[in-house]
Amino acid sequence: MVMKLIVPLLPETRILLDVAASNKKRLFEQAGALFEASCAISHVLVFDSLLAREKLGSTGLGQGIAIPHGRIRGLKEAAGAFLRLAEPLDFDAPDNRPVSQLFVLLVPEQATEAHLQILSELAAGFSNRQFREKLAAAPDAAAILACFAAG
Repeated sequence: MVMKLIVPLLPETRILLDVAASNKKRLFEQAGALFEASCAISHVLVFDSLLAREKLGSTGLGQGIAIPHGRIRGLKEAAGAFLRLAEPLDFDAPDNRPVSQLFVLLVPEQATEAHLQILSELAAGFSNRQFREKLAAAPDAAAILACFAAG
């Protein structure tokens, strides 16, 4: 299953491997800095949006995967980042397993059906054990991007 909605949202510059984060807040701060550097979106806006969504309920899917996401005022189109953690992090996932792979998704404040389709495509991809294993074993950002392109 090629992730045709995901690949355009994920430049190599927004794929980080071996990320060190002691908790969700530190992780969201790093995601904010990443989007600020690559998309000129305020890191505070990204952090606040991700944290507000997380307070509604964990974005952990299980199987070591989370999809933190948030709505950003003024954002024209969806943007994504993939982070693989150096050490798994507790994420209150339904299976109580810590998270080591995350896809951070930012969408415009007035998110549309496209936002739901992106989340659905991510959830479908991450539900595939082979796909998760390929992402876990990928040596660099180019290999991660190739995983998403191949599905």
